Amino acid sequence: MKILVTGKDGQLAQELQKRIPAGIELIALDRNDLDITSADQVMQAMTHYKPAAIINAAAYTAVDKAESEKEQAYAVNATGPENLAKACREMGIRLIHISTDFVFDGQSSTPYQPQDVVRPLGVYGESKAAGEAAVQSILPQAVILRTAWVYSAHGANFTNTMLRLMNERDELGVVADQVGSPTSTQTLAETIFMVVSNPEISGIYHCTDAGTASWYDFAVAIYEEAKDLGLLADEVNVKIRPIGTAEYPTPAARPAYSVLDKSSLVMDLNFESQHWRQVLRRVLQEKAGS
Repeated sequence: MKILVTGKDGQLAQELQKRIPAGIELIALDRNDLDITSADQVMQAMTHYKPAAIINAAAYTAVDKAESEKEQAYAVNATGPENLAKACREMGIRLIHISTDFVFDGQSSTPYQPQDVVRPLGVYGESKAAGEAAVQSILPQAVILRTAWVYSAHGANFTNTMLRLMNERDELGVVADQVGSPTSTQTLAETIFMVVSNPEISGIYHCTDAGTASWYDFAVAIYEEAKDLGLLADEVNVKIRPIGTAEYPTPAARPAYSVLDKSSLVMDLNFESQHWRQVLRRVLQEKAGS
């Protein structure tokens, strides 16, 4: 089965390329190969490669920058998925589109269901919600997989930023009043390939690692696991201080609570999520080994 992946250089696409199951030919394209904001380029790529499915891992993810770059965010996160959905509909290609917890406003006190009404707080979330709406309208049989707090052993993400700062500073203030579920690209990649192998699956699903944490909890766990694995030198001693969102103002508002309910994924795909702390250790072990 030939599968096309957009966003080749992103951390998710990189993980997908490391975990290709038997029987799948994965073709990963970067923006130079395929600019999804161009309907012509999308159709040309589909005609050339003739994939059975497309995994759209391309996204504009600079949450704060999006507030001042609305046009760019919407081009990649809304127009891009729209172009892919139209091409997939025309050519009978399956589409798996990756989305985000930022489509919600964070006012819930219980995990968000896939069918819950979206109320994004900023341009990034708005653009991703617009992409979801376009895909659903044009290609109802597509799969939209929402995830959250994504990180991996490599690339730009919270985990690697924390490790760098821990090597540079004696004290870090980390937001403690935003709660979600850290999610490894390992989990996400494995789940995506499960979706690929189940052609009858369609609609919106949520995929994260199990359990919940604040960014502060996540940072403390990164520190403890990294020290244990030797990713931080013995002499590194960092005090991690919990702070409120108000103490760390950003251009874009973040949802205070963005835990996603995964029960439909569990039911339809026998998805078994592991606790985020357990997965974090595995990711940091990979990083230590490299």
